[in-house]
Amino acid sequence: MGEPAKVRHVGGYGPFIEFCTGHGVSAEEVASDPERLISFLRTFGSQFENDSNAAAAVFAGNAIARLRPDAQWTAYEGGSPTVGNRQRQFDVDRLLVAVRAADEESLRGFVSALLDWAREEVDESPAMRPVPVSPAAGQPRYVRPDLPATTYYAPAGEPIAYGRQWGVEGPDPDSYSVDSHPERFAGLHIVARALIGYLATAYDVEVHEDPVHARDLLIEVRDVLHAVRVTPRGSGAAPLTFVLTGYPGVVVHAGVLHDFPFPVCGCDACDETAETTADRMERLVLSVAAGGYAERYPVGSRRWSEYALSAFDGSGSESGSGEPGPVAPARLHEAEIRLREVDGPWRPWPLRGS
Repeated sequence: MGEPAKVRHVGGYGPFIEFCTGHGVSAEEVASDPERLISFLRTFGSQFENDSNAAAAVFAGNAIARLRPDAQWTAYEGGSPTVGNRQRQFDVDRLLVAVRAADEESLRGFVSALLDWAREEVDESPAMRPVPVSPAAGQPRYVRPDLPATTYYAPAGEPIAYGRQWGVEGPDPDSYSVDSHPERFAGLHIVARALIGYLATAYDVEVHEDPVHARDLLIEVRDVLHAVRVTPRGSGAAPLTFVLTGYPGVVVHAGVLHDFPFPVCGCDACDETAETTADRMERLVLSVAAGGYAERYPVGSRRWSEYALSAFDGSGSESGSGEPGPVAPARLHEAEIRLREVDGPWRPWPLRGS
């Protein structure tokens, strides 16, 4: 299967061209000048009808895509289309609303940021696409252990339906930054131990438990209970470190420069459960072992770090990039050398007995 074609220009903006013409404005001049584009959208946005509003969003997205050779349109099922590159994406539907609501200072700041983005160095290096291997014949299968089933209650006494608390209107504004029952994530420690046990059974690895391994993490973690490093005995295979915290939660360090916390956020608004969080942790760990994980550093002029993950079961993929954070220069240098040696995605872990 070949790479999907890049979409840099989308049709359907005819009504916006007509709107510009009706107001004596050259659509081409608007498209070629980001400051003029944003000013025009702000001035006339309230006059757009449904058709011209949708056309204006497409027109604005095409204009943004023209600013950089690596920009393209992206559409996700159930979400609004965006336009941008790997480092920055713009939701053009929300952009039109934000432009009309913003004050002059915010608008100038956005135009400045847009122009800075357009002038950034283009990273021509291709995106990583790790391909996990299929399970071998006779390879043991991971089975999640049973997790505690507990009902949690709100202060008024009614049970809390974690995972399905909020309807179409979204979370209660008062639920952000409130962790009413973090103990619901205690089962993640059980899952982490089960994953470590499975890796030791299925793969040729070294398992070492020592609190000192918590230093593998790049992010700061408090209240470390246990730290377990699992190192595959295979050239170019990514190690994993499991850090169990008193929150309770688990942080998994994969490879050399990326940490993955579970849960990412346990507040009531995010409405996570131990089961959904365990799904993500198992997906990460099993995909890394299958060779579905890749890292790069440094990327582009900003020297960002980047990861890509392809699910072991073909259920999807994810990626991320950004500044590696407050990491000692020596550690970054070691990571750069290590990833240069790997020269591509991390390798699948060797099976036990192979």
